[in-house]
Amino acid sequence: MNILFLSISKIKKISERGIYTDLIREFRNRGNNVYVVSPRERRYKKRTEFSNEEGINILRIKTGNITKINLIEKGISTLLIEKQFLYGIKKYFNNIVFDLIIYSTPPVTFEKIVQYVKERDNARSYLILKDIFPQNAVDLGLLKKGGLIYRHFRKKEINLYKLSDFIGCMSQANVDYIIRNNPFLEQFNIEVCPNSIEPIDNVVIEKKEKNKIRENYCIPKDAIVLIYGGNLGKPQCIDFLIKILKSNKNREDIYFLIIGSGTEYLKLKNHIDKNGYMNAKLYPYLPKEEYDELVPACDVGLILLDPRFTIPNFPSRLLTYMEFSMPVIAATDVNTDLGKIIMEGEFGYWCECGDINGFNKILGKLCTNSQLLLWMGKKARDYFDRNYIISKAYDIIVNHFK
Repeated sequence: MNILFLSISKIKKISERGIYTDLIREFRNRGNNVYVVSPRERRYKKRTEFSNEEGINILRIKTGNITKINLIEKGISTLLIEKQFLYGIKKYFNNIVFDLIIYSTPPVTFEKIVQYVKERDNARSYLILKDIFPQNAVDLGLLKKGGLIYRHFRKKEINLYKLSDFIGCMSQANVDYIIRNNPFLEQFNIEVCPNSIEPIDNVVIEKKEKNKIRENYCIPKDAIVLIYGGNLGKPQCIDFLIKILKSNKNREDIYFLIIGSGTEYLKLKNHIDKNGYMNAKLYPYLPKEEYDELVPACDVGLILLDPRFTIPNFPSRLLTYMEFSMPVIAATDVNTDLGKIIMEGEFGYWCECGDINGFNKILGKLCTNSQLLLWMGKKARDYFDRNYIISKAYDIIVNHFK
């Protein structure tokens, strides 16, 4: 099949690891011709470019800045992406007849592209739903429900859903939410297609190697290390992370390693610098390869989500923790089924975001029982191998189009 894959994620290299690049490579490995369209933000000062990398055709289109910027610039750039992508597809892929178009949210502004390719090529379409917008912005107080901007994006969202032959959701709670709030959709076209990656083997390291990695990053050898890796923005409730740090500041048996960037990064950095934490370290960014080398030297993965969310988020960073056989602590809203999956899979604990006493009780359980850490870590990897392997996600999608 000729596959058109749309994404607003920046793709530096096709070989890099990630939920989208791994899926793209899986389509190539299964004998498909893959064409990728992704943004090249203005800040990089590079033109639109088409190339073939490792057997995959990739069109990087010059766009406005859509990451690490204020909401106004991000909103304008997001609105323009649809027109920019459509122009690029018409120019570079005019003679390609696509069988299947795959796209993810964010954004919800691909509707005209999907409609154009479906009508031009009689193509089928599959939406990988990673974000429910504009409701997530309403939950965080960034948009007013019923307002002009909300109505514009909600209309775009509805049209995108209607254009999609199938919708793959990250979890069952997402499926239920979409069906409940969009009754015009056919239920049998909506399914679970979870975040998935190509697994790494033999990721458990020996204690000697673990200590060496910790020494390189000035991490205490004997402490239980909790790692948070990912976006540091409004959805992640950084205020609660600061509460966690405050309430555990004097503990020498645990260490917080935070790696990420986002709109709340400076707020977190200023707090850590001002208070002179001895058991916390913040890194703004690490290359994926270096991050994957550091994770096995940690003990527990941390996930935070704002308690105001009414939509069921499901952060993809969970996969890295599980892949490296780490138990997970999730402090989230009550609407996601992330906590339910973690608890039923017996590879971690959940508490509601904001419940500092509940969180610290969980810390007490995990940080004083090395056997529990190992047992839950093994459970995490086992659950990962059964549910979040990229080949299974590929099969879920392609089974509809055989």
